[in-house]
Amino acid sequence: MYSLLSADGSDSAGLIIGLILASLFLIISTIAILATRYKKCPSDKIMVIYGKVGINKEGTKMSAQCIHGGAKLVIPLFQQFAFLDLTPFSIPVDLKSALSRQNIRIDVPSSFTVGISTEPGVMENAAERLLGLSLPTVENLAKDIIFGQLRLVVATMEIEEINTDRDKFLEAVSSNVETELKKIGLRLINVNVTDISDESGYIDALGREAAAKAINDAKKSVAEKDRDGSIGEANAKRDQRIEVSLAESRAIAGENEARILIAESDALRREREAEALRRATAAEKIQAAKASEEAYAAEKQAEVARAERERATQQADVIVATEIAKQKLELEAEAQAEQTRRKARGEADGAYSKMEAQARGVMEILSKQATGLQAVVKAAGNSPNDAVKLMIADKIENLIKVQVEAIKNIKIDKITVWDNAGDKNGATSTANFLSGLIKSVPPLQELFNMAGMELPTFLGTKAGSGLTDGSLLATDVK
Repeated sequence: MYSLLSADGSDSAGLIIGLILASLFLIISTIAILATRYKKCPSDKIMVIYGKVGINKEGTKMSAQCIHGGAKLVIPLFQQFAFLDLTPFSIPVDLKSALSRQNIRIDVPSSFTVGISTEPGVMENAAERLLGLSLPTVENLAKDIIFGQLRLVVATMEIEEINTDRDKFLEAVSSNVETELKKIGLRLINVNVTDISDESGYIDALGREAAAKAINDAKKSVAEKDRDGSIGEANAKRDQRIEVSLAESRAIAGENEARILIAESDALRREREAEALRRATAAEKIQAAKASEEAYAAEKQAEVARAERERATQQADVIVATEIAKQKLELEAEAQAEQTRRKARGEADGAYSKMEAQARGVMEILSKQATGLQAVVKAAGNSPNDAVKLMIADKIENLIKVQVEAIKNIKIDKITVWDNAGDKNGATSTANFLSGLIKSVPPLQELFNMAGMELPTFLGTKAGSGLTDGSLLATDVK
């Protein structure tokens, strides 16, 4: 029983795996097929998808779908694709004996450049009518259409229009030919008409006529231009003479006016030059004066500065030298003082002893003098005044000698006395003279006063104090 179940279980698992593998294979195959059917369209081609392609906007069934650029999935079994080449091709059209509107047969050699159109709607025409055709077949088809339309356009125009108005002719050919070419999916890119001729020589005659007319017109134009040139030359000469005369008269008048203006300008110029010269001279003198003043001031300042500099230099030299000498003296003084101090320290004791001995000597002398003065005072009866008088009496000779020395150089050749009566005090003129002469002698009283002493009474007293024997000095003076 168990073995049966196991066998059944193994079969189910294998079946499931087989189904999965089959599904994967199917999916991968489908993707591969779809990948190979996803087609990209080059830029120089039109990809035409035909088969079951759907319905267009108008609701009609489409025979083909055209794609220019991009990519499209081509459904297998239901759709197929092909390419239309967009490379343009040139079709030479040598139209012979085309009947014009004037019933004149002409030859129109030309070339047309044609290519498959990429315009929507026109591409479908190309897919329907040109797909699968070879290039020579397409060229022949287009050539037939161009021949027919070119004959039609020539038949509607006169030779003069075709020959002279080429733009109109080319425009008519392009319009008619392109309309017909669109019906099979082509477009006209360029039209080039090389030359137009006819068998009868009409176009040549037209050319010769046009040339002759052009030549005659040119000759006429030249003659007219010559005539106009001669007339113009004569008129120009006449106008020239008139203009020259007018110009000369105006020139003379202008010259006269110019001379007047020049004279006035010269006068004004000379006046202004004189005024400018006056101002310039005054300005120069003023500037010269200012310059001299400034020069004097500058020289003064320079001299002052130079004097200040010299004084400063001298002061600096003197001060520096003095300062140096002062410092030198101070150093020398300090050194000498130090030596003096050192020397003084050695001499101090001896000097002190010497001064002490001198003091004792002075003290001894003063003591002896005091003892002598005391003896003098005692001899004068213990009267200090009498003692001074005794001392002065001892020195009176020397005092008189000093007074005599004071007046001994006075030269008196003679003395004449005219004595009138006495004055109101009863003194005679002679007495007044002698009194004045005595007064010229340095008074002893002042001498004693300066010494802090009193003049003894026996030498006399001041005037009015009862001079008793004042004739002493007078007698000595005589």
